[in-house]
Amino acid sequence: MTIRVLLADDQALIRAGFKMVVGAEPDLEIAGEAADGREAVDLCHTARIDVVLMDLRMPHMDGIEATRRICSDERLAGVRVLVLTTFDNDDNVVLALQAGASGFLGKNVAPAELAHAIRVVAAGEALLSPKATRGLVSRFVEQTRPPAGPRLAALDLVTERETEILVLVAQGLSNDDIAQRLFLSPLTVKTHVNRTMVKLNARDRAQLVVIAYQNGLVRP
Repeated sequence: MTIRVLLADDQALIRAGFKMVVGAEPDLEIAGEAADGREAVDLCHTARIDVVLMDLRMPHMDGIEATRRICSDERLAGVRVLVLTTFDNDDNVVLALQAGASGFLGKNVAPAELAHAIRVVAAGEALLSPKATRGLVSRFVEQTRPPAGPRLAALDLVTERETEILVLVAQGLSNDDIAQRLFLSPLTVKTHVNRTMVKLNARDRAQLVVIAYQNGLVRP
């Protein structure tokens, strides 16, 4: 199956570079280019897009707002957003994750890693760069979450086992890692993760990480 990719960046030179990388992969295809967030949102509605490579700092509409609009639109439920940033410690990445992004990469990423990241995000299987993302989320939550904020009511629907796995997901463990730690099969872990995402209305593992931190299941 071919993965259709939208490039959203206000710098034409950067788009050209990513276009060369993506176009060189037999299972990836450039489905469109956008110079700002508004164009990215519009293209998601008019073209079949699987993954958006989203810059955060763009004119007219930034990548955070574009991500929020894409990920909150039920008509675009199959579209995944992969944030591209120049700074590994960019706090805006966490805002993008909260808005629905599936993960992030630095713009200096190697071509093979970028192609792999697109495939991972398209499959919805795993959070990219879990250690780095976990660090960003923990720092953001530590700075902004009230000490005794309201707990997400949907967490009452999550079983004890699912909560245990949710905590390990937030700590950056893969399904295989969790399976080894809990003496379960990877398929069983994946099933628990998928059920938890449904109960918490999370698009993917990135959202589970944010929810776990926001609700105190994992401490910074």
